Amino acid sequence: MAHVNTYRTNVRIGNWNEDLYLEEDKKKEYLEKKERGELSAQKVDFLKQNILRPVDLTVTNDGQLHFGDVVMLVNMGGEKRQCSALSINADINSLTKTPSLAIQAPCGVSAGRGIQACTRTAFIITSVDGSQEGSTLHYEQSFALKTTSGFAGGLFLTSDLQSFQKCAKKSRLQEVNLDHGGSFLSWWKIVHFDPQERLEYEGQPIPANVSVLIIHCKTNQALAVLGDHILWNMYDKEYEITAHTFLDSHKAEQDSNHWILCTSDPAGKGLVLLNHPQSAANSKELTQANPGI
Repeated sequence: MAHVNTYRTNVRIGNWNEDLYLEEDKKKEYLEKKERGELSAQKVDFLKQNILRPVDLTVTNDGQLHFGDVVMLVNMGGEKRQCSALSINADINSLTKTPSLAIQAPCGVSAGRGIQACTRTAFIITSVDGSQEGSTLHYEQSFALKTTSGFAGGLFLTSDLQSFQKCAKKSRLQEVNLDHGGSFLSWWKIVHFDPQERLEYEGQPIPANVSVLIIHCKTNQALAVLGDHILWNMYDKEYEITAHTFLDSHKAEQDSNHWILCTSDPAGKGLVLLNHPQSAANSKELTQANPGI
């Protein structure tokens, strides 16, 4: 009987059958996740679609800030910083499914350079002292800043004393994040940006679209944006937010602590700040001339 070569190059060796089943299981799992919308790419698209959805900011008829107003917090920039807005720094790990898809607490914040009114940048001025919605906000009056309800979760801008375990990621200064409200940690107040006129303006109504300082009530530190501490996230290169008062040689707060609470243009053309770039300066002159407004 002639010799027969029983070996061929296409003979399967090793755990080929197990590998085949594993590959089929991976494909099945992938298709099931895709059908449920659980792939990472799908989650990113879903997050961006919802968190970048446009929001209508409040149109203030009397030029003042009120409880219940929906505003953007904008820092006009300075050395090493461009103009930026306080923003929700959420990623796909920040989402919760119960009771509905929304951003879960705690969640970080950052200063994004996209000055657009959307779910990510809109905050509601909320009463903490029983003031009625629609009533005027005054200098030195306590209030809270809350994200919009729904996808943004209705979370409160919160801070606490700096510690070794709890501090800002880059600068190691006092951390600011979003969390559930109901505590003194989410109380803030607004003071006039000029320390020489601060006492004069105490208790006066606060104009919208002017530079102010936002002070954390518990720690007495001012909300700040840091141009030399960069956060890379899914939105872009952004600046770190902290609660820390930066003073210059004259004991006045630096521009990293200056914020504008922006409202919509009554003409329906977007932000007052962008359509009327001199509005902040004009409002400053007006309040100096008429401190009772």
